[in-house]
Amino acid sequence: MVIGDQVWMTENLKVTHYRDGTAIPNLTSKEDRTRTNRGAYIFYDNNSSNGDTYGALYNWYAVAYRRNIAPAGWHVPTDAEWKELEQTLGMSQSEADDTGWRGANEGSKLAGDAGLWNSGSLENNSGFGTRSFTTLPSGYRHYSNGSYTNMGSNGYFWSATELHSSTAWYRELSYYSSDVARDLYNKKNGFSVRCVKDQN
Repeated sequence: MVIGDQVWMTENLKVTHYRDGTAIPNLTSKEDRTRTNRGAYIFYDNNSSNGDTYGALYNWYAVAYRRNIAPAGWHVPTDAEWKELEQTLGMSQSEADDTGWRGANEGSKLAGDAGLWNSGSLENNSGFGTRSFTTLPSGYRHYSNGSYTNMGSNGYFWSATELHSSTAWYRELSYYSSDVARDLYNKKNGFSVRCVKDQN
């Protein structure tokens, strides 16, 4: 999907191996995920059929690992690349640099497949689905208690940009808002990943 000067994948990543063929650990237990500082993935509710629709949920260590989680020719977007996307869709520079819920209807433009979203401001906005980016409400896995939360209502997406040793920037879409949230969260959370194409 071409948006401005960027080319984005139109579905969430669901790879179970790094680019060089090394398996990404599938850490299903709460204890493993709360202790680990290495890359890992899981499918929502530990059910691989959820991966067919929503992709996998990765901790940030998988995003940052040197073996590379993205297919050849692609990479996990930085915080700046997410901002570029948002501004192409109409967000101002000052809004893009802010935290929390920002913009007007950029979230609706990025979302798609109304049948998977809970009914609310996101899909009721006229911009819903207009860019064929097809962000889905894939939910997430919480690092501290291992719970799976918000499938159907929210989607969470890592950036490749960290702030310090325990947190990194991410984006969130929610059924109740047409905006896009930018914030920091613990790197051990299981979030979705959407890739952007390398530029020469």
